[in-house]
Amino acid sequence: MSTRVSSLLPDFPWDTIASAKARAAAHPGGIVDLSVGTPVDPVDPLIREALAAVAEVPGYPTTHGTPQLRAAAVDALKRRFGIPGVEPDAVLPAIGTKELIAGLPRLLGLGAQDLVVIPEVAYPTYEVGALLAGTRIARADGLTQLGPQSPALIYLNSPSNPTGRVLGVDHLRKVVAFARERGAIVASDECYLGLAWDERAVSVLDPEVCDGDHTGLLAIHSLSKTSNLASYRAGFVAGDPALVRELLEVRKHAGMMVPFPVQAAMTAALGDDTHEARQRERYRARREVLRKALQAAGFRIDHSEAGLYLWSTRGENCRTTLDWLAERGILAAPGDFYGPTGTDHVRIALTATDERIAAAAERLA
Repeated sequence: MSTRVSSLLPDFPWDTIASAKARAAAHPGGIVDLSVGTPVDPVDPLIREALAAVAEVPGYPTTHGTPQLRAAAVDALKRRFGIPGVEPDAVLPAIGTKELIAGLPRLLGLGAQDLVVIPEVAYPTYEVGALLAGTRIARADGLTQLGPQSPALIYLNSPSNPTGRVLGVDHLRKVVAFARERGAIVASDECYLGLAWDERAVSVLDPEVCDGDHTGLLAIHSLSKTSNLASYRAGFVAGDPALVRELLEVRKHAGMMVPFPVQAAMTAALGDDTHEARQRERYRARREVLRKALQAAGFRIDHSEAGLYLWSTRGENCRTTLDWLAERGILAAPGDFYGPTGTDHVRIALTATDERIAAAAERLA
């Protein structure tokens, strides 16, 4: 990356907590790293066997993905989330959803004249993708904040990373109606849709939201969470057939292909709900342990109705809380990673082993 392009980007967030990480690592019982939502549990044998079974195939994979993969994605969306009517041709695998989100404004041909709307407290890659494309950026959770502006792209994230907030059907319907009135595309990051705890989470492609019309809508899904495939870089986007065709054409020219063995692994993962239910239960149990321990230690947990994180505060600046936790050998992500209104919170991940979660709970006590 040239100096000119890299200078457009903010500092990489995790580089800013190196001292807190070192302090936590010095704890006699070792670090409990709850700062990153990376899986720690094993990949199910069913998925590993599917990967290995095609490891000898030497040819190039297709950018669009195998028909079997796209059919499995369509079936999983309907079976797991009640989303009917997705066309197999309107599914496109991605080399992890972070790559897709970071590149989406450029893949859609957006530039300096366009406005990209991201949530006020948001996964940093939405902003990074807009910066790389050179677009204008607005942080807004309410449509009235945009006034007469007509965005080109609106990012939704429900359940949210980092807050775990779930957007209701009425809110989603208003966003879709607003976007269609002003000619905007809605990209809904639904990577945590299968991890709803206290409230029902609904896809932007759900008929309750879009009345069965996927025009202008893209839903982004990841297999990193409940299938533990973060190392595989396995995700996909589905929705408006015309938009997916546009993304496909650009990605074909750029050689952006998911490796064929990973496509086979994705097909197996999307076709099996047993391993997903097992992993979901692991996270539910860890969530209960951490939630109780944090509340007993004086933290308030806001939102967090879904997802892999507890959005927590002690009523102080997040960097102060970060240091307090680091003294106890616990590393969290400071809320200022996610926007200027996140400065009083820390994001505490559920992605640690049962033993490390128990250690964190003991130290909090």
